[in-house]
Amino acid sequence: IIMKDSLALITRFSAHPDSRCWFLAWSPTGTLLASCGGDRVIRIWGQEGDSWVCKSVLEEGHQRTVRKVAWSPCGNYLASASFDATTCIWRKKQEEFECITTLEGHENEVKSVSWAPSGSLLATCSRDKSVWVWEVDEDDEYECVSVLNSHTQDVKHVIWHPNGELLASASYDNTIKLYKEDDDDWICFGTLEGHESTVWSIAFDKSGERLASCSDDKTVKIWQDYKPGNEQGVVCSGTDSSWKCVCTLSGFHTRTVYDISWCALTDAIATACGDDAVRVFEQDPGSDPHQPTFSLTAHVPKAHAQDVNCITWNPKKAGVLASCSDDGDVCIWNYQAQK
Repeated sequence: IIMKDSLALITRFSAHPDSRCWFLAWSPTGTLLASCGGDRVIRIWGQEGDSWVCKSVLEEGHQRTVRKVAWSPCGNYLASASFDATTCIWRKKQEEFECITTLEGHENEVKSVSWAPSGSLLATCSRDKSVWVWEVDEDDEYECVSVLNSHTQDVKHVIWHPNGELLASASYDNTIKLYKEDDDDWICFGTLEGHESTVWSIAFDKSGERLASCSDDKTVKIWQDYKPGNEQGVVCSGTDSSWKCVCTLSGFHTRTVYDISWCALTDAIATACGDDAVRVFEQDPGSDPHQPTFSLTAHVPKAHAQDVNCITWNPKKAGVLASCSDDGDVCIWNYQAQK
């Protein structure tokens, strides 16, 4: 396959020496990068000149591996999900971070955490098969308003719709679940089935009308929301969900696809894989919106020395991509589509 587009390594740094680096999250302004790892520590990175430096170390919050981190939409808070069954909320003041509350209730490892676009809701998920929705008030009080037990296995990832209060979760049970608020409670209104093994991660595009998922089955699937009134729409059986799989990317990844990121600026999709590679896909120009086709436009086979766990596009700088790995390193990449 000839790659007409390029993915260039800008810098590589050791973020969590002697430990896995599990996850990365850009701040809303795209100027800070939070990393977390098996060393129970969260580090905040910022660029100074050509190099990336550690601005803060958050190490008093968790007793076990920190699996995921997420910034609040305002950028003043960071949430961290840990294998110690808790989620910590950190408040940022200048360059210092203070743990202001610890959310408890999950029976075991918390695998993911995500803020709603409004900043007033937080979602967590766990190996205990549940998804929790938390409400946040002006006094930084967090209250669990719903416990959703729709999955039959470990829940790997939660993510909010970019423009509304719709929540999606991915699980070891091979499915994606969709949730919304209904009469003061949260309900599961859709189940997306099609993957043949664990769904590790999911990502909405900027419109929220499409969802990308990646799996242990080595594929990526693109799901489209067909709203009522759209004659092309196909309603999933047994639910009132209008989401349908419109494309499956297979044959590109040789091992588990652990993470996926959909760029809000360029619409490119990046994947992190257990085969140590980073890949970028773009929809083919002129392909049918209802049956889109995607091409592999960049592929770095040995992006890291071990499994790539996370990949994430910078929200403000087009083409800037960060990845992290079991090797403890973070890589910053620049993707340039050759038009």
